[in-house]
Amino acid sequence: MKIDYQILEKRIKTRFKNKELLIKSLTHKSYDKEKNNEKIEFLGDRVLGLVIAKKLLEIYPDEKEGILDKKFASLVNRKTCVEIANNLKLQRFILTFNLSSRLKIIEDKVLADSCEALLGAIYLDRGFIVAEKIILDLWSEHIKESVITKIDAKTELQEFSLKKFKKLPTYKLISNTGPRHKPLFKVAVKLDNTKFFISNGKSKKEAEQNAASVCLKNIR
Repeated sequence: MKIDYQILEKRIKTRFKNKELLIKSLTHKSYDKEKNNEKIEFLGDRVLGLVIAKKLLEIYPDEKEGILDKKFASLVNRKTCVEIANNLKLQRFILTFNLSSRLKIIEDKVLADSCEALLGAIYLDRGFIVAEKIILDLWSEHIKESVITKIDAKTELQEFSLKKFKKLPTYKLISNTGPRHKPLFKVAVKLDNTKFFISNGKSKKEAEQNAASVCLKNIR
């Protein structure tokens, strides 16, 4: 099955001078251990961060650094990158060890990494100005929503614990099971006067967030 990358170029409203760079940015290491998107993803992550940080300073010049940091984190995290990737239908263009997997569900991490790699490739191929324009266009709705700052469960639980007990919550990794490409983490959390509350996640960080959310629901 041949991939028509011109469809993706139309969606991001730019044409690549170096088509091989575009293809490399969407090549997972399971497909090619040598020529894959790992290093370009590393660059794309930084380009995305710079563009979003710059835009937030322009929109909220008088906002406190702590609030800006929370807005920034919500705009560049995996969840948002996955949403952008899904909007672009990026799974149709990603090369993995099994080409037919483009027709199936691709893991969120692969989608998010490929999204950042694509941004890195745009920067390398067309420069910062074009990359900035594309990022701001793709992230426009999320940037508008940043007016409302959402505090994640782990941060909220930490603030509650410090205020009431003058101590941080205690997190404990219970288990890490499943295959390497699809692990399942089980984490427990407790406050100074509570039992442990347990939850799962695809990463330790996600499991901690879910456990914090369970804890908050039970102490309210």
